[in-house]
Amino acid sequence: MLPSPTAPTEQTPSADLLAQIGETPLLRLRSVAASLPDRAQVYGKAEHTNPGGSVKDRPARAMIRAGRERGAFGAGQTLVDATSGNTGIAYAMIGAARGFDVHLFVPENASPERLATLRAYGADLTLTDAMEGTDGARRQARALAEAQPGRFFYPDQYGNDANWRAHYDTTAPELIEQTNGALTDFVAGLGTTGTFIGVARRLAEEAPAARTHALQPDGPLHALEGLKHLPTADVPAIYDASLADAHRTCTTEAAHATARRLARKEGLLVGPSAGANVAAALRVAEERAARGERACVVTILCDTGTRYLNEDFWGA
Repeated sequence: MLPSPTAPTEQTPSADLLAQIGETPLLRLRSVAASLPDRAQVYGKAEHTNPGGSVKDRPARAMIRAGRERGAFGAGQTLVDATSGNTGIAYAMIGAARGFDVHLFVPENASPERLATLRAYGADLTLTDAMEGTDGARRQARALAEAQPGRFFYPDQYGNDANWRAHYDTTAPELIEQTNGALTDFVAGLGTTGTFIGVARRLAEEAPAARTHALQPDGPLHALEGLKHLPTADVPAIYDASLADAHRTCTTEAAHATARRLARKEGLLVGPSAGANVAAALRVAEERAARGERACVVTILCDTGTRYLNEDFWGA
């Protein structure tokens, strides 16, 4: 006779939503890289499979934990921060699961799907001037938190070391293990810069032969939510440009075209920032192949494409 099944408890990892963050699959992108020789391989870390639908689940969890541990985030306080959408969705998801309120400052041009998702989780939203981007949203969030410090916990994702440490502690070790140490290049777009900084720092220690490529939009006027054109934006305090072996750019058009190809050729419905990452990763692999080198290029599939279905580029 089979033993009776045991119901999971609150201490069982499978019973905890936050325990499902991370350990995401690493997928070889065969179709979009079909023109490359077999020695040049491109992989996408499927961060859109996190419970909140994006790579931002990792730093959101880490910043909340760090705030609790140092006593900055106490019972009854409301979390307040600026976001272009994905970190805010992660905050709101965790707030709903852990029973705290979330107030977010979001540029008014954030995709309707992102705004709807934030509201579905119960977050309070203040929409800010689209022309000021997340920099303007951040200024307003900080002002509110400073005016009422006892009421609000302000993690400040752009200046919080727990942001990049989340990727140093989790994303980077996963990548090293999943590639069996064969990783030659890591490509990541810059927004808060946490993903790039955390992974680059860990690779410098454990896989120093791997090259790191920091990616930005090609100009200040772009349609790549979550990414920053740093020469014309407030540079996040956690950013360290010296960690990049190479600096690359991507056009909005190339990012959109690649996101469309990922959906239609790989079955991966991801957002434009993931499209930009993959477009750049393909260029890196092509360059290595042209030199006759082996390539194992890894990038981030940042979020689910369901947050951008109102965009016209899907039908192009």
